[in-house]
Amino acid sequence: MVRAYTRRDYIRKIPGSRIVQYDMGNLSAEFPISVSLAVKAPTQIQHNALEASRIASNRFMQRKAGRMGYHLKIRVYPHHIVRENPMATGAGADRVQDGMRKAFGKAVSSVAIVKKDQKILTIQTNKKNFLDAKEALRRAAMKFPVSCRIVVDKGEELVK
Repeated sequence: MVRAYTRRDYIRKIPGSRIVQYDMGNLSAEFPISVSLAVKAPTQIQHNALEASRIASNRFMQRKAGRMGYHLKIRVYPHHIVRENPMATGAGADRVQDGMRKAFGKAVSSVAIVKKDQKILTIQTNKKNFLDAKEALRRAAMKFPVSCRIVVDKGEELVK
């Protein structure tokens, strides 16, 4: 049996993703309105930021719409592993360290690489909770290192 090696096989310690869930709320219902959060510039979003935005938006939507009044989905996955070259500090650090020679780095965290106008989060809801969904996405956008915009994917004629 031949095994196809992936790049992850060569990394000793991969940091675990902090994201607990990717789908929350009512997963079975069909909602007439879909609102998404899209980034304005290409960037890397850490798994910590994705989890923080999930918690902020999910908590707000649960309070306003109830458990069955929405469906929240995270649409990106942090695949890319970020490495860092730890530099020693303190007395005698210059004698111990090689600087940037052979600096491959340790795996520190994982990030999702997103392109311009890519959608990160999507909330599906009904007309009554549309403004709450926009506010939840606004709160989630504050957790990201890039400016975002809110896009109505489906049901635009219902909210005008």
